[in-house]
Amino acid sequence: MIDIKLFDRKNENGTSFIDEYKKSLSNRGESNDTLDKVLELNKKRKEIFTKAETEKAKQNKVSGDIAKMKREGQDASKLIEEMGQLSAEVKKLEAHAAAIDSDVYNLALYLPNKPHSSVPLGTSAADNKLIKQVGDPRKFNFKAKEHWEIGEKLGILDFERAGKVTGARFTFLKGQAARLERALIQFMMDLHSDKHGYTEMIPPYIVNQQSLIGTAQLPKFKDDLFHLEGTNYALIPTAEVPVTNYFANEILNESELPISFCAYSPCFRSEAGSHGRDTKGLIRQHQFHKVELMTFSHPDKSYEAHEKLTAHAEKVLEELELPYRRMLLCTGDMGFGSSKTYDLEVWLPGPEEYREISSCSNFEDFQARRANIRFRPGGNGKPQFVHTLNGSGLAVGRTLIAILENYQQEDGTIKIPTALKKWYPLTSQ
Repeated sequence: MIDIKLFDRKNENGTSFIDEYKKSLSNRGESNDTLDKVLELNKKRKEIFTKAETEKAKQNKVSGDIAKMKREGQDASKLIEEMGQLSAEVKKLEAHAAAIDSDVYNLALYLPNKPHSSVPLGTSAADNKLIKQVGDPRKFNFKAKEHWEIGEKLGILDFERAGKVTGARFTFLKGQAARLERALIQFMMDLHSDKHGYTEMIPPYIVNQQSLIGTAQLPKFKDDLFHLEGTNYALIPTAEVPVTNYFANEILNESELPISFCAYSPCFRSEAGSHGRDTKGLIRQHQFHKVELMTFSHPDKSYEAHEKLTAHAEKVLEELELPYRRMLLCTGDMGFGSSKTYDLEVWLPGPEEYREISSCSNFEDFQARRANIRFRPGGNGKPQFVHTLNGSGLAVGRTLIAILENYQQEDGTIKIPTALKKWYPLTSQ
């Protein structure tokens, strides 16, 4: 979350942080309404706190006077009564300040992160910046089919029966599709752990509400989650949630940083607000698999770590020889908690377009403040918040889509990428 203590400070160039933050809200397409409420309440809280401190000073003086009068054998009953009234007033003021402080915190949870200075201004995906393009979009001497057409014809994707068993936006992967999905998971996890140095992790698939607050899914994106009725639990929308909170309320040693995990998990999303979008196929499912990359970084090195994590996600696409591009998201298209995000978009020959397959973000200390994840500089310095970064390495279902479409043959079969030979025999379906 945003450190509201910064709202009272000036930057080195003389500008105020609050003015810069208001400008960043405008750049994100957000109003100042919530911020104005936070500022108003915070001002009121400070006024009440100051008054409480003044009353405490009076209370201390009266206590001293009472002690003196008692030593001198004087009647202090009137002052004792006065002290009781002061004590009650102080408790009342402190309780009021605490209640407002809670309101400030709860409102501040709705304030988005401040974009990094390198993020381009813009209002939509049309304003995102192309950083690089790798590989040429595949062309065929026949009309390319979309993945759902290929999968249904081969009998390896069954949307109809999944709809009967569960409902819309669910799919049965059968036979070679199920095998290919499993091969992709193993390939990605081995690549990131063996070649890129990440520690493998399989996290819990259910988390509590505080963990979701820590990674900023709550309270703003409550409708995107599958909540377990009668509990404070929800199914994870991504492994980012449990893995980020692995160090919640802990202080790490500076020498331990960076710490990087690669985590496999299913992901569950309600897809609230996506009515009518990507209704066919595997693009937008309520349940899908993903390999997540997560790094806890020293603040001074987090943007270097961001480039490295993004390159590791790209390596999956390069090994599979899938054409892709890296996009730097603009202020109006980036996520709520992100300071800077790269999207990796893979080429899909069926619809003849690039589609997102990974988002790699640096959250700076935004999540670490919410989850209270700190490190101690030099082993004994004052604790500071770490920077957290994550990205898909990759979304497994969308990688399956990309292979079905980019490796389709005219006879309807699928050629398996050479990089998967260790996990999948090189035969066509």
